[in-house]
Amino acid sequence: MIQITPAVIVEGKYDKIKLSSMLDTLIIATDGFSVFKDTEKQKLIRRIAEKRGILILTDSDAAGFKIRAFIGGSVPPEYVKHAYIPDILGKEKRKSAPSKEGKLGVEGMPTQILLQALEKAGVFCTDVPQPHRRITNADLYTDGFSGQKDSRSRKAALLQYFDLPERLNTSALLQVLNTFVSYDEYRRAADAIREDMT
Repeated sequence: MIQITPAVIVEGKYDKIKLSSMLDTLIIATDGFSVFKDTEKQKLIRRIAEKRGILILTDSDAAGFKIRAFIGGSVPPEYVKHAYIPDILGKEKRKSAPSKEGKLGVEGMPTQILLQALEKAGVFCTDVPQPHRRITNADLYTDGFSGQKDSRSRKAALLQYFDLPERLNTSALLQVLNTFVSYDEYRRAADAIREDMT
């Protein structure tokens, strides 16, 4: 696993799965064009970009470039890096037919080509943040944000406290919190929510 600082923005869940096997960083899928209307996801991407930068890695077809331009245009340019995959004709194994343009997407790219694209984008030259006390699943459970009777309302309060999208599942919540919230900030939020709800 290669640890990099910027969060990576990809188009879909299969792209995310592919990169998750290679990279130790936050990976966000736009879910295709739905990001155009998802103001919560747009806001989340902007916040993450300001905290650690983002790397946009979309397919090399027209749809990929449209999504890239949208995301790139909604975040200040100093927080954005772009990685590009080459045009390689073919189809992904899970698909019965090639894409409209007949090109492989991020999920179908050989690992070595993806690593070269990331290197060309300069992400391996970035300083990796020093390790700090990470927020864990055990913390979320202990503080009542998962796996307990009133976890749903407590989790909603935590999402609201940090102004995060209400649809984040627990796994995504953990990743996002560890991206831009210190453990001490989390601890203060958990204590404040506990007081409010008792």
